[in-house]
Amino acid sequence: MDKNEIAKQYLGLVKSCCRRFAGKGIEYDELYSAGCLGLSKAINNFDSSRGLQFSTYAFPVIMGELKRLFRDGGTVKVSRPLKELAMKINRLNNESVLKNGKELSVSELAERLGVSGEEISEALCSVQPTVSIDYGDDENGSGIEVPTPDIQDEISDRLSLISAIEELEENDKKIINLRYYKSKTQVQTAKILNMTQVQVSRREKKILTLIRMKLSV
Repeated sequence: MDKNEIAKQYLGLVKSCCRRFAGKGIEYDELYSAGCLGLSKAINNFDSSRGLQFSTYAFPVIMGELKRLFRDGGTVKVSRPLKELAMKINRLNNESVLKNGKELSVSELAERLGVSGEEISEALCSVQPTVSIDYGDDENGSGIEVPTPDIQDEISDRLSLISAIEELEENDKKIINLRYYKSKTQVQTAKILNMTQVQVSRREKKILTLIRMKLSV
């Protein structure tokens, strides 16, 4: 699938990640820009040979950019060259739509502008608009974000859990896998891992506490 199409397909995941940080001191537009930058990095660096689903790989990358935004004081800087490239892309796409009824692919844009596909993807993501609605009687002409509940929130929650589990120590992963994915009892889990039932019980409580902490960040 074309990188531009992948970016469009997963913008819902970006919005879902951004909603996790809403109301924490940074404007939604800034969050969205950071999320799109993370999506761009994920698209450019994804290696399908590793056996991961793209969404599983992209989620922590997007979240990483959002957390970095808070560490850096809430500023996503888009360089002038990137802005200029985005303007060139927009002009070429507008011409293509008028002439052929469709936008150019990332590879076509890269060839015409003499840059890499990665640069095209980054420029496209840097100027993605936020979905909002304007009130006619608003003096400042500002809009509010339209809540659009969809399956992306559920996917985001699941990916958060997967990411948290992936960060566990190997033996802790085995405990979670046996207890919650293979529905083993604590006694059965203890036997498989050469532990006592008490050890499994205590460790499981610590693991769940750790996962809750990671999910609350």
